[in-house]
Amino acid sequence: MSVFNLGNAIMGSGILGLAYAMANTGIVLFLILLTVVACLSAYSIHLLLKSSGIVGIRAYEQLGYRAFGTPGKMAAGIAITLQNIGAMSSYLYIVKYEFPLVIQAFLRVDTPSGEWYLDGNYLVMIVSVCIILPLALMKQLGKSWSSSGLFPSLPHLLFLSSQVIYKKFQVKCPFGEFDNRTLDLNNSVDHSDCTPRMFNLKLQVRCSYTIPILAFAFVCHPEVLPIYTELRNPTKKKMQHVSNISIAVMYVMYFLAALFGYLTFYDNVEAELLHTYSKVDRYDTLILCVRVAVLTAVTLTVPIVLFPVRRAIQQLFFPNKTFWWPRHIAIAIILLTTINMLVIFAPNILGIFGVIGATSAPCLIFIFPAVFYIRIIPKEEEPMRSAPKILAACFAGLGVLFMIMSLSFIIIDWTSGSSNASSGH
Repeated sequence: MSVFNLGNAIMGSGILGLAYAMANTGIVLFLILLTVVACLSAYSIHLLLKSSGIVGIRAYEQLGYRAFGTPGKMAAGIAITLQNIGAMSSYLYIVKYEFPLVIQAFLRVDTPSGEWYLDGNYLVMIVSVCIILPLALMKQLGKSWSSSGLFPSLPHLLFLSSQVIYKKFQVKCPFGEFDNRTLDLNNSVDHSDCTPRMFNLKLQVRCSYTIPILAFAFVCHPEVLPIYTELRNPTKKKMQHVSNISIAVMYVMYFLAALFGYLTFYDNVEAELLHTYSKVDRYDTLILCVRVAVLTAVTLTVPIVLFPVRRAIQQLFFPNKTFWWPRHIAIAIILLTTINMLVIFAPNILGIFGVIGATSAPCLIFIFPAVFYIRIIPKEEEPMRSAPKILAACFAGLGVLFMIMSLSFIIIDWTSGSSNASSGH
């Protein structure tokens, strides 16, 4: 159950961007990067577990407080809040672009003519008000409800991965040879577009999104310590074993989803994989089922993710206040309004994956676990010049370097406007 829960924390909407990342790097380079990020994620969990074992703390923010006092607690809380807001935004962005396609498929509408119920902006607001907000206003979500396995994203995204593999053998390339139910992705038949690339070191800046997308897809660190406490006879070795298994399973699932998504559409794959299928056959029954499953998962996961965000906000700004319904409701409404604005005005989901993957993700995976470890582990046990602490310092430096480079390239990408052109939205 712990492996399942941690796997559910790892797997999220980031899986929809991995095929696009592979298209920008090539299969071999993507596999290398995926392996590196997975191994680094496992190492950072090792640092977290060792730090928590010294001080007996089972909460990410409290480790920050133990290491650096209130500033450390606030930094960890802000990073977790931004990460979860990014996750919720990506979930609602999927609602914005996939829900209209589902309605079109059911109504057999080929070309929307301005109907409000086919406008993604209206639909995402309706879903937020009618489904997400009532759940978010509950005083607490039942533990059995939020971890039942029915509503979290893991089962639905496993279904997505299986269908991506299956559809590879159904969709034929070049796309201009489809029947008249399909749309030509390139407006031409070019067999050279159907050749997979092992290495694809493009000079375009959009390649800089690859590592942020991978980092976004592997963030699970705030959930590691709470799951640690739920183990029977918890030990660091046992929890590390759970983490390694979860990361390994997600590693395989991510690679298969990215590989077969890429081998289906090659360079035509978009930043949000599911959206690409609508350009082949928007009435495909299997893809329609996948869309409904993913929409169900992401819609019902948003209130689950919103609860820890609200708790973090209350701890940061109202640490000594008792529960108060007006504050509880106001935080939920403000959060959902902010997220809806991000979703409505964000040009594409690639920006969400990129920005969150380049800011909060490196903090939670690289920087914070390393600096907490260096600060918390006693000098008597490990001197500052010992190999483990030097390695942790290099790990934190790698995170800072990665953050600066990724943000720089993303800003250049935005100013040049190339991501908008390449995203397909």
